[in-house]
Amino acid sequence: MLDADGGGARARVLAPGEPLPYGAQPVLLAETTVYGAHCVEALLQRWGPLPKPWLVWVADAPVRPVADARYLIRALEGRLAGVVRVPYLPVLRAVEGPEEALGHKDVQAAAEKLRRTMEGS
Repeated sequence: MLDADGGGARARVLAPGEPLPYGAQPVLLAETTVYGAHCVEALLQRWGPLPKPWLVWVADAPVRPVADARYLIRALEGRLAGVVRVPYLPVLRAVEGPEEALGHKDVQAAAEKLRRTMEGS
């Protein structure tokens, strides 16, 4: 969703311990669960001097996140560059990869909104 057909040129997954490339904007992905929020908190506690990351908070169900998860993420917002919530997209459970997912209109719309928000336009 972040790569915009860049073939991995704009967005890629870093391996554990791999240094952040110069000028890169770090992005964390988490589900909208209490567990996901606690994982974000644990990672931010060890974040160090790196640039503030964006949080892409991916809905795990077609309802809003539970209150405890929302409150924890709200408390962590000062340590994040921003928070973008991706809605629940049932098609993501049925596809084999990003190319197939981006063939669906609702995924394309969510990807465009995600990129616009993170790019500040």
